[in-house]
Amino acid sequence: MKSTYLALILVLASAPLWARTTPEELAEHPRWKALLHINQGTTWRYQGRSYIDDPDFFLHESGATDARAELEASIEQLRSSESEARCDFPARYRFLSQQLDWPDDGALSHCSEYQEWRGAMPEERVALIFPASYLNSPSSMFGHTLLRIDHGEDEDGVWLSRAINFGATVQGQENSILYVYRGLFGGYPGYFSNVPYMNKIRDYAHLENRDMWEYQLNLDEQEREWLLAHLWELEDIEFDYLFLDENCSFRLLELINLARPESGLMNDFRLAEVPANTVSSLDRAGFIESVDYRPSKANELDALVKQLDATEQDLALALAADHAVTEREAFRELEPRRQNLVARTAYAHLRLQNREGERSQAAAERGMALLRTINGTPTVSGIEPERPVSPEKGHGTKMLAAGGGMLGDRGFGELQARFSYHDWLDNPDGYLNGAAIEAFNARIRRTEGDDLTLEQLDVVNIKSLAPRNSFRKPVSWFVNGGLDRRFIGEKRHLTRHIQGGPGLAWELGPVMPYAYAMARAENNSAHEVLVSTAAGARAGVLWYADGFQLGLEAEGLYYHNDDRRYRPSATLNVPLGRNHALRARIERDGGPDRAETEFHLSWRYYFD
Repeated sequence: MKSTYLALILVLASAPLWARTTPEELAEHPRWKALLHINQGTTWRYQGRSYIDDPDFFLHESGATDARAELEASIEQLRSSESEARCDFPARYRFLSQQLDWPDDGALSHCSEYQEWRGAMPEERVALIFPASYLNSPSSMFGHTLLRIDHGEDEDGVWLSRAINFGATVQGQENSILYVYRGLFGGYPGYFSNVPYMNKIRDYAHLENRDMWEYQLNLDEQEREWLLAHLWELEDIEFDYLFLDENCSFRLLELINLARPESGLMNDFRLAEVPANTVSSLDRAGFIESVDYRPSKANELDALVKQLDATEQDLALALAADHAVTEREAFRELEPRRQNLVARTAYAHLRLQNREGERSQAAAERGMALLRTINGTPTVSGIEPERPVSPEKGHGTKMLAAGGGMLGDRGFGELQARFSYHDWLDNPDGYLNGAAIEAFNARIRRTEGDDLTLEQLDVVNIKSLAPRNSFRKPVSWFVNGGLDRRFIGEKRHLTRHIQGGPGLAWELGPVMPYAYAMARAENNSAHEVLVSTAAGARAGVLWYADGFQLGLEAEGLYYHNDDRRYRPSATLNVPLGRNHALRARIERDGGPDRAETEFHLSWRYYFD
């Protein structure tokens, strides 16, 4: 250790005056901390230590917890012009050579593997890619983020780009419940991957039917060089992976922060990191230069379908199955531009139907025949999916609410806190209509004549409305688990429950009617059995109007012990800017023995 200190003193003493600094100061340098992944982060357990546990990432046995020890070990091992450690840590070498004014001694010329890798990597531009939320995948419910490194600025350069992704490594097939459990509590290792960007386009926009947002970052050449050099250092390095904090978004923020550590991107303490927050953080820190929208194939099909009347839609469906439909009188009588629209719709439908696996010979032949029809008729231009509000413009993902109202003839006051993320009557700007994800949503109430009580605690509440039409027939679904209060007999009881079921939904302009079948299992103090089970249905309609959102819903449950409950309700939400809203709700809750009407008015505040 004495030799290490002596080497450090000699190096510092030989540097010019402007470059002199103490080991303590150098170990506290923002870029050195960024190189070691030491930052404010998301959880208290990492304060003052690295987020990386893999020993292969450190040159000192205490490097994960001692930035100065790692600095001294790095100086000792990276000084020599023949150092093999330089080949593993080119970004560290760059930092130390700049800070300590090391001579240009060939630098990394002996690192053939790194030089080959670096020569093959694009470097012209860096973009953050945000595939929108996808409720049918537990790991993608909040969306996803990855980086794209571009070869050039045109579309061809984008298709030749590389995608930098961070994700969990899952061995074999696991059911969704186990996957969520391990993802929440750190059961998976996480790694960075470097793959062709076209693979990600296929996965997200084609297979999963997800819109993609592309945020061009304003990193200059030197900043991009820092990012790429550090990316090499992270190859095959194992991280913890957790859904809520140490996830894809958090890792990419760390990587971008290294390029510009003075931005303060990682200074704020976070309870969690979700993709929408990541984009908002980059926007606030001044990283975003431009925003592009890439719609999914499903949305491209929907945009075409909206151009057709009912007869033309029927023709498009038939044409996708049999190209001989072009010989029918109904098709031939269409004006040529309408024929083009019908054929394009049929082709988009055929592609969406055959997006997974190998296409059959028959499907390929129908596709080629449709392309010939499309090319033989005049094209109708300007048919694109409507561009939605971009995710960083949406409301904050956490929420606090204060309100009150009447339950029967008694008044009450109430406080509510929601950890994440969005319900389907919140301001829809930046979010997907009909999709709701709520985690750790709690309401505490004080009613006249009663003590303070827990009214509701949703551990998880997910509702997916996937509208159906003649071309797409997805199944909607919901699942909810936690605690709530309900009338059982003549008294309101706190119930511990889990419920869910499949459903159907449709879209009629701004209105979305829906219906679910549902099953419920609960534990309460009114029933003698430990677990009461019930079956029932839930139906309603959502109206996304300009200036407000309205939800009407009715729910009925029939229990195995002949207990019956119902709950009709109406909810009105009025956004007051991006992060404020007023919400009014009226519902009737009860059963054959007793029911009461509740009116509730609240102010809601959203924040990241």
